[in-house]
Amino acid sequence: MNSIRVLHIIGKMDRAGAETMLMNLYRHIDRTQIQFDFVTFTKDKGDYDDEIQALGGKIIPLNASNSIQRMFELKSFLKKHSEYKIVHSHVLLNNAFHLFAAKKAGIQHRISHSHNTSNGKSGILANFYEKFAIYLNKSLATKKIACGKEAANYLFNTTENVWLLNNAIDLERYLDISAHNKDYWSTLRKAKDLKLIQVGRLNQVKNHAFSLEIARKLKEKGINFTFFIIGQGPLEDSIRKNVQEYGLEENVFLLGVRNDVPNLMAGADVMLMPSLHEGFPVVLVESQAIGLPSILSENIAREVDLNLGLVKFLSLDNIDSWVETLKNQKNEPIPQSEIYTCLQASGFDVKKNSVDLLNFYKHLSNSNVGT
Repeated sequence: MNSIRVLHIIGKMDRAGAETMLMNLYRHIDRTQIQFDFVTFTKDKGDYDDEIQALGGKIIPLNASNSIQRMFELKSFLKKHSEYKIVHSHVLLNNAFHLFAAKKAGIQHRISHSHNTSNGKSGILANFYEKFAIYLNKSLATKKIACGKEAANYLFNTTENVWLLNNAIDLERYLDISAHNKDYWSTLRKAKDLKLIQVGRLNQVKNHAFSLEIARKLKEKGINFTFFIIGQGPLEDSIRKNVQEYGLEENVFLLGVRNDVPNLMAGADVMLMPSLHEGFPVVLVESQAIGLPSILSENIAREVDLNLGLVKFLSLDNIDSWVETLKNQKNEPIPQSEIYTCLQASGFDVKKNSVDLLNFYKHLSNSNVGT
């Protein structure tokens, strides 16, 4: 039996939120029945490209310089590749371009997937485009998926007829990592008393400038700490410059993209996430599965708190409250069985979600419903 091939539209398969969510599902889905291929917008190699190809997937780069050109290239590609009956787009507002291309190419099943609660832009033209793109998303998508209620409300203005597919992980793997990697930081360098971590792309939305201000204040107060920043992105040079200007070279370390992030979280005391906005970050599911407390900005949806007592929300208007919270941080271990039971009951077990997604795709493939 030939597997159903689903075409995912995503900018580049790097170690970022939506991409990691996709890979978690792809690793666990029955690939004898469903195969994933990925349209990307760059010639540069993605972090996951080798693994995708090893699992039987294809990387299909569309190298046009703007969304309009990509739309026409995607339409042309789909007309030449009749094996694709399902297109699943993950690029928020720009989903509209790809759903339009898919419709014009005669693709019956067009999925718009929302992974965020904002596009991070403002101004008259940006607001107009946002409203127009949201309208097109709703009218062109035959199925709608979101990582959470707020992400659904952002892109679709409703949660009705939207499948809320949680950003699930391999719970058993994370619980095992939590149990056996408490001293992992010592393999990298001798860490100070307080061990902090921030995971995410080095861009403005993740607000690393705020984190470095926290680090500077901690040092001024004489608090011993080590702060690992995980990720890559356009602000790397400016972050390194700030580390040097603040005299934090012995405390703050940029580790780049890593494949051992869960191990690093297991050895940390607190994760920082002072983001300007987020959808439902996979890393927050991972951190809570590890048992790692996190301090988040109030801009992040409350639904990321999985009721384990590991998440605290603070205002970005009061940096001193972040410093005081870290200064007084005391971690109380949570039994692994309690974590597993809670996250599994809340729908964050990727093994179950991959079966649900398999059945979803199979139902679409066997259905003639769609326009």
